[in-house]
Amino acid sequence: MSAGKPGFTPFKRLVIIGVGLIGSSIARAARKHGLAEEIVAVDRDADVRARVTALGLADRVTGDASKAVVEADHVILCVPVMANGALAAAIGPHLAKGAIVSDVGSVKGSVVRDVAPHLPKGIAFVPAHPVAGTEHSGPEAGFAELFVNRWSILTPPEGTDEAATARIRAFWEAMGANVEIMTPEHHDLVLAITSHVPHLIAYNIVGTAADMEKVTQSEVIKFSAGGFRDFTRIAASDPTMWRDVFLTNKDAVLEMLGRFNEDLLALQRMIRWGDGDGLHELFTRTRTIRRGIIASGQETPAPDFGRRSIPPAPGNVEPEKIR
Repeated sequence: MSAGKPGFTPFKRLVIIGVGLIGSSIARAARKHGLAEEIVAVDRDADVRARVTALGLADRVTGDASKAVVEADHVILCVPVMANGALAAAIGPHLAKGAIVSDVGSVKGSVVRDVAPHLPKGIAFVPAHPVAGTEHSGPEAGFAELFVNRWSILTPPEGTDEAATARIRAFWEAMGANVEIMTPEHHDLVLAITSHVPHLIAYNIVGTAADMEKVTQSEVIKFSAGGFRDFTRIAASDPTMWRDVFLTNKDAVLEMLGRFNEDLLALQRMIRWGDGDGLHELFTRTRTIRRGIIASGQETPAPDFGRRSIPPAPGNVEPEKIR
């Protein structure tokens, strides 16, 4: 572990529950930057625990979350969204007074609703969503640079201790992330259009291609252009995580899907009636969005679909790519 990030006081015991892509990346980044004196990794899967131990991602590895959180001052829930409530109920009675509990879920309204009631007085809850990832999963998939120049959105419920929120903000910034604070409800609406619906479309179009009787799967694979290949990358994301995202953020997703369907019908009319000017205007506007994303540093114009390769962390088979 390094001496610690300048200006950041390390946590005494950081407990990461769930050691997949995000959890293992947090462990790596926290160790690299000296953000915790002790890192404890928790996973109920014995095989995952063995791999985490082999990779040396934590000072201690266990399958017992309730025992792990004792005396911890920072606990991060890195499990599928729908598992957070039961997990919070299990660890709540064992949390040390003054501890800060956070998470990494892609949906925040349901997390606040499911987790907060199980946390005793004296425990601060600062939900977080690192808007970063790849299509890979498991402890080997993580790397310390995953959060560099990515956004981490904090959604502290009303009345949350401001000092705790500031502490978690500093934690994410120490890992290289940009931090934004918003309400859980606004987060879920924003992410529905920027992340959740695009994933749903990717799952759907890849499924459609796989089901086409007149086009074989071998042809789909052989003649895939960049656009379809990009869809398949997104559609390869963790099925359990995304199932939970759509079920827990269904109101915002359905609202955005309704708007998307209306716009899709308008696009269909343009094509049907030969409205070239309308198509050109739409494509020009969307091109501007892409350029804005690149200008903001959230993407690069480099080859390979515009994503830059990151050197693999120890144990990784191949370089990861920031999404």
